[in-house]
Amino acid sequence: MALALVRAATPDDVDEIVRIQADTWRAAYAELVPEAALERLSGPAARAAWTAAVAAGDGHHVLVATEGEWIVGFCAVAPADEDEPELAAGLAQIVTLLVEPRWGRRGHGRRLLGAAFELLVADGAEGAIAWLPEQDVASRACYDRIGWDPDGMVRTLDAGDRELREIRLGGPLRVANRDPRSRSFTPDGFPDSP
Repeated sequence: MALALVRAATPDDVDEIVRIQADTWRAAYAELVPEAALERLSGPAARAAWTAAVAAGDGHHVLVATEGEWIVGFCAVAPADEDEPELAAGLAQIVTLLVEPRWGRRGHGRRLLGAAFELLVADGAEGAIAWLPEQDVASRACYDRIGWDPDGMVRTLDAGDRELREIRLGGPLRVANRDPRSRSFTPDGFPDSP
């Protein structure tokens, strides 16, 4: 296996981030999200949004996972949404965590979360939340492995001709250990998979 790393995203990564999001959503959510919404994921508005996210700063971070020369996934984190008043201060949000299906089950999701947790702890966060489509079994399994559980909150999003039901997960931010053998981040207690 080629060297797997996690690093901060740069403006040069935006096209790959857009491609990965569009391809991954098309593979994972084609039955949940209308085609028109999936098409918008690769349009100019998506590129503009990711360009802004990469440059945002102030508690907002976008990370990319690489394997060899390939960008294989990404994670975006931010302070918890102010529109959710029941959330206590000190919480952050995993806005997006995606690994292309063809690169799945190789530890990239855990490395991305480990690096994100390290940044969020440095920013002063004590815990975090993530919203997932209720039917997203693969992402749910990734969060299950790090000890995150549903907290009982559910929301329904308007997805054009249908509704998308999401569940909220929450959990602690485990301080990441740096694994010198793979130069990757791993959350405490979880071995890095090859």
